[in-house]
Amino acid sequence: MVTLTLLHPQASTPLQQWNFQSQSTIRIGRAPDNDVILDDPLVSRHHLELRAAPSKSGNSWQLVNQGTNGTFLNGVLVTRGIVPDDSLIRLAREGPLIKFQLHQSISPPLVGGQLVAPLPTLNPCTHEGNPPTNVFCMHCGEPVVPALRVIRHYQVLRTLGQGGMGTTYLAWDKQKSLDGRPGLLVLKEMNTDMAQISKAQELFEREARTLKTLNHPGIPRYYDFFVEAGKKYLAMELIHGQDLEQRILTRGPVIPQQAIEWMIQTCEILDYIHSCEPPLIHRDIKPANLMVRHRDNRIIVLDFGAVKEIGTIPGTRIGAEGYSAPEQDRGNPVTQSDLYAIGPTLIFLLTGVAPIKFYRRRGSGYGFDVSDVPTITPQLRRVIERTCEPRVSDRYQSAKALSQALAACL
Repeated sequence: MVTLTLLHPQASTPLQQWNFQSQSTIRIGRAPDNDVILDDPLVSRHHLELRAAPSKSGNSWQLVNQGTNGTFLNGVLVTRGIVPDDSLIRLAREGPLIKFQLHQSISPPLVGGQLVAPLPTLNPCTHEGNPPTNVFCMHCGEPVVPALRVIRHYQVLRTLGQGGMGTTYLAWDKQKSLDGRPGLLVLKEMNTDMAQISKAQELFEREARTLKTLNHPGIPRYYDFFVEAGKKYLAMELIHGQDLEQRILTRGPVIPQQAIEWMIQTCEILDYIHSCEPPLIHRDIKPANLMVRHRDNRIIVLDFGAVKEIGTIPGTRIGAEGYSAPEQDRGNPVTQSDLYAIGPTLIFLLTGVAPIKFYRRRGSGYGFDVSDVPTITPQLRRVIERTCEPRVSDRYQSAKALSQALAACL
C-alpha cells in the first residue's frame, strides 16, 4: 500500500492523506481526473505520475515528471527516478510538498530460490569535530557518511540525480585516487528498465566512448567504464555546481549580461566539439545539460549520450521540445542544430518560462517571438531570431560567429 501525505509547507504537519491499496499508477495534478488533485497555480494539470515497477524484493515506485514547473524528489530536480520510502516530493520550486510512504512486508530477496545476503555496510568514521557538510573526516580522511552500497572499488555515498537513462551518484574511489589522494567522482548507473532497450545501451556506451576522447575544461573528464552484475557504469569527474534548469527554477531568471556570458562559454565548448575530426554534434543542448561550476561560474556541458558524428546516416530523433532544431526533428542534425538551442536557452534564462510558449506564427511561418519580453533588447532579439531561423543557411554558421554576435550585445 502507498500512502501520500500533503504536508504544511513550513511546519511539515499533515494536511491531507491518500491511501492506494492496489493501483499501479497514481496521477497527481490540478485536473479533476487525477487520483490526487491539488488546487495550486504552480501545479500543472497533469503534473506527475507514480508508477509501480515490480522487482525481486517487491514493488518499487518510479516518479515521472510531466509538470511545466518541475518536480523535486528529496530536494533534487528530477525528470524520472525511483522513489525511496519516506521520500519528500515537491511539485514546483515552492509548490505543494507530499510525503511518500510505502507499506509492504519486508523479506529477504530470493534469486533462483536462494536467499541473497544484503550488501555489506561500511561504517563511517566516528571522529568528532567534523563540520556537518564534510564528506570526509578532517582527522583520518575516511568517509564521514556511510556508503549506501559498494560497486567494485567505488563507495556510493549519495544520489545526485535521476533521469530517464540513468541514476548518478556521488562516489568515493579509494583505489584509483586523484593526485595521490582518495577522490570524489560521479558514478552514473544505467537504469534497469533501460538495460533491456538496445538503443538506450548504445547511447550509454556512446557517452563513455565520447568522453574518453575529449579533453576540454568545459567537459567532465572520463575515468572509467565497466559492467557489473549486468549493469553498465560510467565514472567521470565530479563538477561542483548546478545545472541551469535547476538554477532558474530555484532562483528565477538572471540578468541579460549573465545569460549572454554563459551562452558565449557554451559556444566555446561547442566550437571545440564541432572542430573534432570528424565533427561531433551534441544533439541535446538545453538548460538541464549546462552546469554552472561554483568555483568560477563557468559553464560545463553535460550528457554526451546523444552525441553524433557529422555525416553519419540519419538516426533517431533526439532533442528536447522547444530546444530542438527542425532538421534535428527530422533526424538530420548538423552542427548548426546545436547553435539553434542557444536561442531558446537564452529565452528560458531571461524569463524562467518554457521557451515553447514563445513559439508563435511569424510572417509566413513560425518562430520564437520575444518582442514583448522587456529584458531582451532589440539587438539580442535579432540574435535569437537568427539563431533559430528554420533554414540552416539563414543561421549563424559557426559557434564562433554566434559567440561574436552575443558578445556585441553586452
